[in-house]
Amino acid sequence: MTLKHDGSVVYAEGLWDHVTMDIQELGFKAGDAIEVIDATNKEWWWGRIMDSEGWFPASFVRQLSTHLEESQCGDEDGTDLGLLGPGLPCKEQMRANVINEIMTTERDYITHLKDICEGYIKQCRKRTDMFTEEQIRTIYGNIEEIYRFQKKFLKGLEKEFNKGQPHLSEIGCCFLEHQTDFQIYSEYCNNHPNACVQLSKLMKVNKYVYFFEACRLLQKMIDISLDGFLLTPVQKICKYPLQLAELLKYTNPQHRDYKDVEAALKAMKNVARMINERKRRLENIDKIAQWQSSIEDWEGEDVLVRSSELIFSGEISKLSQPQTKSQQRMFFLFDHQMVYCKKDLLRRDILYYKGRMNMDIMEVTDLEDGKEKDFNVTVKNALKLWTRSGNEVHLLCTKKPEQKQRWLRAFADERKQVHNDRETGFSLTEVQKKQAMLNAFKSHPAGKSKGMHLGVLTHY
Repeated sequence: MTLKHDGSVVYAEGLWDHVTMDIQELGFKAGDAIEVIDATNKEWWWGRIMDSEGWFPASFVRQLSTHLEESQCGDEDGTDLGLLGPGLPCKEQMRANVINEIMTTERDYITHLKDICEGYIKQCRKRTDMFTEEQIRTIYGNIEEIYRFQKKFLKGLEKEFNKGQPHLSEIGCCFLEHQTDFQIYSEYCNNHPNACVQLSKLMKVNKYVYFFEACRLLQKMIDISLDGFLLTPVQKICKYPLQLAELLKYTNPQHRDYKDVEAALKAMKNVARMINERKRRLENIDKIAQWQSSIEDWEGEDVLVRSSELIFSGEISKLSQPQTKSQQRMFFLFDHQMVYCKKDLLRRDILYYKGRMNMDIMEVTDLEDGKEKDFNVTVKNALKLWTRSGNEVHLLCTKKPEQKQRWLRAFADERKQVHNDRETGFSLTEVQKKQAMLNAFKSHPAGKSKGMHLGVLTHY
């Protein structure tokens, strides 16, 4: 943007919400009007909203004049009334604008990633007296991997970009080709809160404050703190579906790129959804670890060794061979396994570990009311869990038929979850598992009252 020198005020409109991470940044919501004071830097502009001033990403706004041009493109029924630019119909000109915006923001983003990798990470690695490799990994996550990928992605975009006639560019295929590669952002987004915590600790020590400021100045980066720079990849992956939605809006269905852009929008929405889902899963593992630490007489490996999601839980009557008498037990169905516990007779909020079942080898059978031949008992609202080897057979009975149906759905959901995790490659790292268990045992010191609540994690 070129600021006017005739004394008139230049405004930009927020395209997306900008959540501030730094007191020097200007926060705004989509649709807010921002007075632009300084736009000399391509990536970050300085602006004002009422009494607040600060830096904000240029890629998150658009000149209000663009919208004025758009409003002049047609009447209320969408009929084109004129041409914009060098003889282009309105919709094609708007498509060219969006394409140019995508290309510009991608190039600026590459510069941004390069500045972080070369301006900060490289300098941190030189100072082994100040940073361990583990600290560097915590602060920057896999941003170097993202940088390598984004360079490859931009190369593909440049290849499909029609510089002379941007509206003819066919970039949808680039997003489709790399849709699985974008999943690397999941690791970065999940690590970002840890990065903020680590940075916050270091910034309490003057030598780190001076060090990071020296890195910024040497790389000639704008005056924003490191945690502000590190937020950009999180914002970037959320912005792709919004940019593609804008592109689709101005792409005629007859355009050669239309189907690819439509598919790309769907794919990038799925990527964003997957990242949010993985974030939720990681937040849940702390709750699972805390739940396990509250169980009395725990035996065997931790739940998190094999599982990361509670699918369903509830009280069921259980009969297992060679037993002849049923027992009331609390069951907790996770991905890959089901744990069952006994309630304390006096303190009903205390649970005692009694066993678990390996759901990877279990078959589930819905039983009709009546005589069950394996146990030679009459059953109602029952289902059977058994292994093909015949080593295990369990009879589970609920109080009501609708409860049985919910359990049957839960068992189906568990298998679906396992399949999805295998397809998307989701798994917990050893560090994440150990940290969750460590946090849980810290929060349950000796003598502290233990609860059994884990229901907040269920899908039902």
